[in-house]
This record gives sequence, structure tokens and C-alpha cells, in this order.
Amino acid sequence: MRYSLRQLEVFLATARHENVSRAARDLAMSQSAASGSLKELEDQFDVKLFDRVGKRLRLSELGKQLRPQAENLLAQSRDFEQAMAGHEASGRLQVGATLTIGNYLAVGMIAEFRERFPGADIALSVANMAAIAEQVASFELDMGLIEGELNHPDLHTLHWRQDELVVFASPDHPLAGYGPIDDRALLTLPWILRESGSGTRQTFERAMHGILPDLVIAMELQHTEAIKRAVEAGLGVGCLSRISLEDAFRRGTLVPLQVPTRDFHRDLYLITHREKYHSATLRQWIGLCLDSHQAPT
Repeated sequence: MRYSLRQLEVFLATARHENVSRAARDLAMSQSAASGSLKELEDQFDVKLFDRVGKRLRLSELGKQLRPQAENLLAQSRDFEQAMAGHEASGRLQVGATLTIGNYLAVGMIAEFRERFPGADIALSVANMAAIAEQVASFELDMGLIEGELNHPDLHTLHWRQDELVVFASPDHPLAGYGPIDDRALLTLPWILRESGSGTRQTFERAMHGILPDLVIAMELQHTEAIKRAVEAGLGVGCLSRISLEDAFRRGTLVPLQVPTRDFHRDLYLITHREKYHSATLRQWIGLCLDSHQAPT
């Protein structure tokens, strides 16, 4: 064999960080050892895997083509090692989740997974849908759990579970307990919403088709808790997943508003790279996710 698994690790770490020094730190190597390993890999096959752009190393066209295969070779080698050791699921898994899922669903699922598979470690990254999709597409994450619809040529999307958004207000809002609210009333309200690029914002905009350009967007915030606090303070009304509002509704600090003329239902999805090798740990994690879909939302 004309290459080593260590060379592949250096290649992939450099692709992630776009910098040999950071790749070396990630792999607990000296910079000279990492640089030498990468150069040896290129020289062995007389290829160029990176282009230098300023101080960064960007994957060449060949590097981009080879990256999925390198990712899968390393994943399969780790899977083989775990199987030889008799481990059903072990090692580290990088999972991404959009904010509602990450803050209100994923932590409990990770606790259950660790109880089932003590040798496995789930690292969770929480961001909006666009960021999670990009990180899965670039192999920075093994898989993602997202709240909105996604069309990406490199990603495989699997339906997970259903959810719905709820329009809500503070208990002393004039429309609290008012009954069904029509479009005319919706146009008079100041809205406090998630930012563009989030799955929640995507669902809200789809639900408000026809009147969206005329809505009054008072604030855009990146975190659900910040939106809830702003609505509690009477700064406007919000629209978030029911999952994130159940505790506030039980406590009475926020109340749902009835908007029967608009459809706020949506689906949640699991995403992986189309060329991603599914290790035993990843297969078990996806299985747990699919089992959990029967839990009430």
C-alpha cells in the first residue's frame, strides 16, 4: 500500500482546518511531521491535493474528489478496529442539530445513547439549518438533525418526525384569550422572529404566504429563549416550535394564540452526506433517532 491511514488523517485534518499547523495540533503532531506526511502523500502519487490561497490551503479539484473516499476509508478502518475489539458502537460521533432540536430534544437522546453504549461519545454542535447543512456537506459533522426542508445535491435527507409552530404572546397581550385571529389582525402585530436561514423562519414564511411582505418584523433573534423573553416583556408576538414552548405554556408565562387560517405544521429530518460511510456508531445513533420519533411533540 502506497499510503498510510496517518497520511489520510493529515490530509483530512488539513482539509477541515485549511491550515497545516491547526491540523497538526488536532492530531497531536508537530507541524513539521504533518507537513512531511502531507508532502509524502502528494509526492508518492505526483498529485496536488491543495491550492494555497493567501495563508489558507484550499482543496484542489482532485482533493475535493478524493475527500469522501478518504473519509470513508478512515471510518471503515475505525469500524473494523471496533469490531475486532468486540464493540457494537464506540468512538466519537460529531452530530449537528438546529436550535430547537439541539436545545429541547437532542440532549435527552444523547443521554439515552450513552446509557446504551458507554463506549460511544456524541459531540453536539448547535446552529441554524444552513450552518448544519454546510458542515455535514463538508464532512465536519457525521450527521445533522434539522427543522426545515432542504435540497442539497450532496446530502441525503431522511424524514424523522412531525412538529408544528405556534404563534404566542404574553398573558396580558390584548389578543390573549381573544379566540381565532384572522389575517387582518396578524398584519397589525409586531413580530419577533428567528433569523433568515433557520428552519423555523423558513416554516413561518411559508405559513404566511400572501401576507408576508406586509408583516411588521420588529426584531430578529438567533435564540429561542431570547425570543421568548422579548415576548414575555411585551415587545411583540413570536412564532416558535411547540416543543420549545410547552414549559412556558404550563407555567402561564406565555400563551398560545389561535391562527386557524395558517398552516404551521412542518417535518423534521435527519441528514447525512450521500457518500458518507455509516459506521456502527452512526447506524445505532440513527436508529435511536428514528425510534424516538414516536415520542409526543
